[in-house]
Amino acid sequence: MSARNNIRVKRVYEPAASDDGVRILVDRLWPRGLSKNKCPLDAWLKDVAPSDELRKWFSHKESRWDGFQKRYHQELDDRPELWKPLLETARKDKVTLLYGARDEEHNNAVALKSYLERRAGTGEKRRSRSPSRT
Repeated sequence: MSARNNIRVKRVYEPAASDDGVRILVDRLWPRGLSKNKCPLDAWLKDVAPSDELRKWFSHKESRWDGFQKRYHQELDDRPELWKPLLETARKDKVTLLYGARDEEHNNAVALKSYLERRAGTGEKRRSRSPSRT
């Protein structure tokens, strides 16, 4: 089963669906207005979310989206123990990454999905950071 086809994102405020598969909240902070007892999810992986410093810098400003993704992906590169279990789960089952942000196109779950899909497509190999040739 291809992990690339098994990862989707969804606002945590949307109703759970039977085809969501494994529902994982990937925000560092618990979403406002939701009761922990009434929120259907399988896991809350707050450590896979962007650092507090990066989250505050981004502040959901669309103009910072490219920089946010680059910095967040660098954070993920440094902590494979946080994202590898997600990729393994996605190889076996559908995974829905849940987020609380209002912006459906520019949020950490979208950036994480992109990162995981890239890793799935490259066999999880770490990119070489060799110096450029002149």
